[in-house]
Amino acid sequence: DAAFMRMMIKDILTKNGYNVVGEAENGLKAVEKYTELKPDLVLMDIQMPKMDGYAATEAIRRLKDDAKRRIPVIALTANAFTEDEQKARDAGMDAFVAKPIDFETLLAVLAKFTVRA
Repeated sequence: DAAFMRMMIKDILTKNGYNVVGEAENGLKAVEKYTELKPDLVLMDIQMPKMDGYAATEAIRRLKDDAKRRIPVIALTANAFTEDEQKARDAGMDAFVAKPIDFETLLAVLAKFTVRA
């Protein structure tokens, strides 16, 4: 269940010193919340309703605010083939973490892009 997975990720990140400022249940909400908040990084699920993660990332990369366009976006997906990773990069994503999520791997990827609170 997606809500449970978001809760687990938020819990793990919080316990590891990250400040989670928002979450969204679909791609349209993700873009909307992203424009309202000032995150340092976005974890983007690829398979979301209403707008998938590729389209949501492409929308973020088209924003007028240059600083917001450059925020790192990390793909989270069950599709872990080379072509899926390339599609994520083509959409503007900066990194790729396969599901089921190995939290050690996720934390290592996050460490490349952020400084913990």
